[in-house]
Amino acid sequence: MPAGFRCFLPGGVVLAFSLTAMQPAIAQTTPQQSLLVLSKHDHALSIVDPATLKVIAHAPVGQDPHEVIASSDGKTAYVSIYGGGAFHVLSVIDLVGQKALPDIDLGALNGPHGLTFVGGKLWFTAEGAKAIGSYDPASGKIDWIMGTGQNRTHMIYVTADQKQIYTTNVASATVSILEKTARPPMAPPPPPKMQHGPGAANGGPGGPGLGPGMNGPPQMDWTQTVIPVGKGDEGFDVSPDGRELWTADAQDGTISIVDIPGKKVVATLPAKVFGANRLKFTTDGKLALISSLRDADLVIYDTSSRKEVKRVKIGHGAAGILMQPDGARAFISCGPDNYVAVLDLKTLEVTGHIDAGGEPDGLAWAVQQ
Repeated sequence: MPAGFRCFLPGGVVLAFSLTAMQPAIAQTTPQQSLLVLSKHDHALSIVDPATLKVIAHAPVGQDPHEVIASSDGKTAYVSIYGGGAFHVLSVIDLVGQKALPDIDLGALNGPHGLTFVGGKLWFTAEGAKAIGSYDPASGKIDWIMGTGQNRTHMIYVTADQKQIYTTNVASATVSILEKTARPPMAPPPPPKMQHGPGAANGGPGGPGLGPGMNGPPQMDWTQTVIPVGKGDEGFDVSPDGRELWTADAQDGTISIVDIPGKKVVATLPAKVFGANRLKFTTDGKLALISSLRDADLVIYDTSSRKEVKRVKIGHGAAGILMQPDGARAFISCGPDNYVAVLDLKTLEVTGHIDAGGEPDGLAWAVQQ
């Protein structure tokens, strides 16, 4: 087959066409470890090879995608389709086949946003419903829902044992701590009046036997503690030792530090990060990185001294932050600049950029098992 052809127009004008340029790019296999980047503008998920920082595949997602998370086996990605609280679906991507799968319809659970994958289940916030829930991929069903009663329940963190859940509630300026606890046993009903007859002495008809279910396994329940923090709290993270929760307060420009065992704010740092969007700890917990939708700087705090270390120029505003699992690099979505900045966590300098589509936002790491 010829490499191209020419078309002769009146006046001697010649147009040349390349068949090679018209052919689709050769598909590349998804690497064992990959960086996932959402593009709000393109309504797409990009699969990036972290070794080369090159996009190897795109897959379509719904309108207004915000957050993405990978399953524990690294073969599936889930994307929250937010719509400011109006939409009610999660997009699903086959990372091996690099293609979209059928959406998950959340029904009345509008405004899905924050996502995490723990214990074989997908956990999500539903901002429009003031709730959180979990989806079981094995059964294909939502298997748990709990209301928070708070406004704009936005981001979510679930502990590895699935016994504690933390959320930020942006418009209520609160953090919710939800703890799974055993429900107190139900007291037996009062015994009926004693009657004469067979079985009255041993709990038979007319006896004081316990009602059904009284001697069964303990029932589990959830207890919520609501903690006031700074206004506009959105991005947050939990320290690697599980003892502190730091949240960035967009309206106040502060960082609220919550003592998790004590369930109270123990410090408020005047960080001056107005428009703060995300806060993430490095894998060793020594630093906290805070992005701002309004500012050109990525703000870096030392978690031990609780002092600012550095402000790094990364663009004209930023959103998602993701730490590479080995702690070497951080990736920051710079929406206004249409790139993901790559930060060396030893030098705290930007070492590269990733072109993964217009207005990048949510980031995730996928490891195929």
